[in-house]
Amino acid sequence: MSDANLYVIAAPSGAGKTTLVKELVKNNPGLRFSISYTTRKQRSNEADGVDYLFVNQDEFFALRDGDALLESAVVFDNHYGTSREQVDHHLANGHNVILEIDWQGARQVRESMPESITIFILPPSVEELERRLRDRRTDTPDVIERRLRDAKSDMEHHDEFTHVIVNDELEKAVAELQAIIKA
Repeated sequence: MSDANLYVIAAPSGAGKTTLVKELVKNNPGLRFSISYTTRKQRSNEADGVDYLFVNQDEFFALRDGDALLESAVVFDNHYGTSREQVDHHLANGHNVILEIDWQGARQVRESMPESITIFILPPSVEELERRLRDRRTDTPDVIERRLRDAKSDMEHHDEFTHVIVNDELEKAVAELQAIIKA
């Protein structure tokens, strides 16, 4: 049996989850990032197999229906899921694993792997979240408005997590995450 831990990080869109996870993985060589499957269209700054495993809906449903996914969720009209095999492989080899998923997926992981350590990232305010979403320049104004509505709903689930971190300063939030990993 491995002493490796599964860390589940969730946050509303724009809270800085991806940036924090990248910093955490960079600073912890023994930590493995689980690359999620998604039916979402690939963005110009993303690489298949690095940021996500991009699949079509039929492929995704086959994975889900074949019990190949540890969790799956629909987020902003797109399907996302975590490879059960990928997570099990890393844990069995003694590597800590980090999942970057939404609250729906985190709930499923907690049910099947209650020993997982869950962390929710909050933005310092809704106004700051809106600024971050606009500054990314990846979405239309309508999409940003929907992301903000969804984010407000997502944030209502923060109390389901073991740890909550407010990402108001990147270095401070990374240090808080680092402390959780080291504990």
